[in-house]
Amino acid sequence: MQITDVRVRMVAKEGKLRAVVSITIDEEFVVHDIKVIEGEKGLFIAMPSKKAMDGEYRDIAHPINTGTREYIQNRILEKYKTALEEETEKIEE
Repeated sequence: MQITDVRVRMVAKEGKLRAVVSITIDEEFVVHDIKVIEGEKGLFIAMPSKKAMDGEYRDIAHPINTGTREYIQNRILEKYKTALEEETEKIEE
């Protein structure tokens, strides 16, 4: 599996949400609404989820193993940091 595209939509600095991301896998499958969140230990991703009847949030799509989760998270955070740098450069101009 290869992530062939990552699209980052930055959000206003309110709360812990920093960006909403879409990824394309093998140029054939897209996952939307992956969130980049600022936690106590740094940035992490939250997979798309919906609120269940019991009030808990359940992932709609998610990796099955740790290695895949780390691969997805690393690719997303790498692209997020690039987008953040580009946004900062635009503000400074």
